[in-house]
Amino acid sequence: MVVAGQRRRKGQASAKHPYLAGNYAPIQQVTPLTPCTFEGHIPDELSGGEYVRNGGNPVSNEDLGRDSHWFDGDGMLSGVAFTRGGQGNIIPEFVNQFVLTDVFLSSISSPHVKTPILPSIATLVNPLASFFAITLRIMRTILLVLLSFLPGSKQTIKKISVANTSIWYHDGRALAGCESGPPLRINLPGLETVGWYNGAGAENEPETQCSSDAQTIGGGGLFGWMREWTTAHPKVDPDTKEMLLFHSSFVPPYVQYSVIPEGQPSVLVDDEKHQNISRKKLVNLPLPGVSSAKMMHDFGVSSTHSVIMDLPLSLDPLNLLRNRPVVEYDQTRPSRFGVFPRHSPHLVKWFETKACCIFHTANTWDGRSKQGHVQSIHMLACRLTSASTVFSAGNISGPQPKTLTAYEKKKTGMSFFSRYDADIEREQLAKTGDGASHLEIAPAAYSDDVESTPLIRGHRVKTDPESPNEHPFELPEEIWEEWTDAEEDQCRLYYYDFELGSGKIKSQYALSRIPFEFPSVRPDCEMKQAKYIYGCSTSCASFGAALGKSAKIDVLVKIDAERLIADGEQQLAAGTLQQVTDCVDKRTIAQVLENKNPGDTIQAFQMPFGWFAQEPRFVAKHNGRSEDDGYLLTYAFNEAQLDVEGDVPPDEDEARRARSELWIIDAKDMKTVVGRVLLPQRVPYGLHGTWFSEAEIQSQRAVQTVRSTALALSKQQTGLWMAVRGAVEKWLA
Repeated sequence: MVVAGQRRRKGQASAKHPYLAGNYAPIQQVTPLTPCTFEGHIPDELSGGEYVRNGGNPVSNEDLGRDSHWFDGDGMLSGVAFTRGGQGNIIPEFVNQFVLTDVFLSSISSPHVKTPILPSIATLVNPLASFFAITLRIMRTILLVLLSFLPGSKQTIKKISVANTSIWYHDGRALAGCESGPPLRINLPGLETVGWYNGAGAENEPETQCSSDAQTIGGGGLFGWMREWTTAHPKVDPDTKEMLLFHSSFVPPYVQYSVIPEGQPSVLVDDEKHQNISRKKLVNLPLPGVSSAKMMHDFGVSSTHSVIMDLPLSLDPLNLLRNRPVVEYDQTRPSRFGVFPRHSPHLVKWFETKACCIFHTANTWDGRSKQGHVQSIHMLACRLTSASTVFSAGNISGPQPKTLTAYEKKKTGMSFFSRYDADIEREQLAKTGDGASHLEIAPAAYSDDVESTPLIRGHRVKTDPESPNEHPFELPEEIWEEWTDAEEDQCRLYYYDFELGSGKIKSQYALSRIPFEFPSVRPDCEMKQAKYIYGCSTSCASFGAALGKSAKIDVLVKIDAERLIADGEQQLAAGTLQQVTDCVDKRTIAQVLENKNPGDTIQAFQMPFGWFAQEPRFVAKHNGRSEDDGYLLTYAFNEAQLDVEGDVPPDEDEARRARSELWIIDAKDMKTVVGRVLLPQRVPYGLHGTWFSEAEIQSQRAVQTVRSTALALSKQQTGLWMAVRGAVEKWLA
């Protein structure tokens, strides 16, 4: 089925946006649960469960040109349910559905709206965008929202969230969300949209199952709608089943904090005294110490404490009145980490360190004394040395940093989402006199470049492909160091040790040099000292993303954080590891891939040539003997299916369309592809997903009805008012 017609393909921009092209291009096909074929083996652990991934998928754009961002777009959920068949068989079934937000339904209900109702993040972050242009886009959105409340509207826009970032499970509900609104309940396994969740219940649920505690997210008032804005990365305690959230907005208090228990408020464990005491849910408690609006995406939660990150990355429309960009990264200011007991945000302690950006934390856990008292809070996070991700994902060159020392200029590299220009690499290699002929040059099919620029894969020792029997050449040490420093990715898995007594950061360093993003741990190990962290990396280099290229994942990584932290503490004690700027394991991703030791602290699964993956999720084996006994699930796509211009075939053509797969990878050996589910269509590169167990799906709360596109796609009313209304809408659209 196709939703909202084919407006997307009509009149594409001549200069392709890297996050609208290839398998980043949105897809308009939605498919109900459809049986799939598979190769290999489907483990019993997957039976009855479902893997679902969320991501932005613009539907209302006729021609976005360059005014678009990877984080834009209406939410689309793509899932594979592993249905129990007869005689113990497991039948994988693919399903994908748009998240039916108010904005989505309003968009498809109007024949006039050709560009998204909400302004693109690219417009807000563009340092060259004028005050007038941004104000005009914001006013357009406000007027369209107000128009939706007038007679003749098929859908009122009560919430501006597009719910396109993540999906998780709590208290009998699957919830999808992003930062611009509250969560939205989704029904499993068909991925139907139920309604907005307010902390007490969701729309279209029986009133009898809603919480008797009437406290809701936002709490009403003039700015209540803004205080509904909830992180897309809530934390659900695997033991207490509490859901912890923060809400970041443009007005004081800039950050608020909520704790939602499972079911009715119940007896929980005290943070410090380990005594059973009565706890009610906490909603929109102010967090003191944050003095301005910030771009906050994630936070850390241990068994007893939470960590809010007040980083020098602002997101404030009022910056326009100060002649500053809406999104601004000020690397001259410190990064601040607010650590507080889980149920007491007013007791926050602030820790300061060098400026950085963090969009995702991997895990947070308590450090206890021999007597069991919490002495410190440990956190692993993906730390970036700049805010380039925000700009490159919108195909925008970021603003020049305010001030950088010569040392910082040399050491600051590109973010995980940025790539280095192959021409610059060739210039470095030309100094050796060997030219570029000895490099391993990837075929054009591997490149996301419209002009099919070859890519250079970073290995120090190479053999000339034209003379394979010749002795491989080696780059001189000084050239190698200069080259690798220049192309080195600065998004790394960092370790922090916040010492509560002294108020100081005892340890802060990278566990590894390799680029690392989209982290996760085994779900039942969250908020504890997990041994393994899973995530994504990349082994290929190309032009910088801001120059028209996009980031792609071709390596999945398992990091033994426990061993690397132990090694790091030993190196600190010996004086061989520098705080903040140094890393424990100094190998490049190429060197990690070359190491075949099964006991290595970093194990990597490299996708076959031309294939790219997405964020993986861990599913544990039954009766596994170790923490990593289980499977990683990830969507995989072969870019050999793209045409010579890097475009996907028409998705509407069932015979020609490109198709993705769901891969089941052995997480213990990080080598074996246990099974491959062949999907009936492609899954665009997206954001975050999760695994829903059979028990969670079966224990979902009752639903009275679900949202539908029927009214939005019905025939328009007629009459004088509708003509006037249509003219206004057409002018705004």
